Amino acid sequence: MRYEIKGEPTPVVICHVESGETMITESGSMVWMTPNMEMQTSAGGSLGKAFGRIFSGERIFQNLYTARGGPGMVAFASSFPGKICAVEITPQRPIIAQKCAFLAAEQGVELSAFFQRKLGAGFFGGEGFIMQKLSGRGVAFLEIDGHGEEYTLAPGERLVVDTGNLAYMDATCSVDIQMVKGAKNVFFGGEGVFHTVVTGPGKVVLQTMPINALAAALAPLLPHNNN
Repeated sequence: MRYEIKGEPTPVVICHVESGETMITESGSMVWMTPNMEMQTSAGGSLGKAFGRIFSGERIFQNLYTARGGPGMVAFASSFPGKICAVEITPQRPIIAQKCAFLAAEQGVELSAFFQRKLGAGFFGGEGFIMQKLSGRGVAFLEIDGHGEEYTLAPGERLVVDTGNLAYMDATCSVDIQMVKGAKNVFFGGEGVFHTVVTGPGKVVLQTMPINALAAALAPLLPHNNN
């Protein structure tokens, strides 16, 4: 599979596949393809895996696009302004991503639910108790809300992240929560009550414009129906 990522801030990834090669994606992500790309809808394995995707913010069914009779092309578009990141998944390097980050991948990549080890991190850390785990082998494409900034953390090195700004990280990293210190900071600082703390070792990618933060900022500007 060869790919091109074009068109930020509303990007698309164009995948060129060989005959018999398959791409998987969430329903609704495909935007154009050659006529020889055959689509099949699948629950993606066991019932447990399917419901695990629901818990991690994805849909129960996935679409599989396979080139038949020769090379083909299929394109997948981001659902939100930002960027698309290509990530190489290997058995030695699974990753953990925010809900709804998954866009598409080669067929060897498996998508499942990832439960935070510490309940506090799930309930208060802003990333949700359940995130996505991508494992197996192949290239996966992830959606980043806004700009994505990458850091590589040494063992034990920590990074404090505002709610919702964690896009994805190596599975070797861990997530916890940290309460904002000082009553004045909590009530008037505008940063909420908790911060997410990511501890290395591993790579961390942060996003600048989480969709939930954008929605909260736009809500007061939208007309309200009083009926």
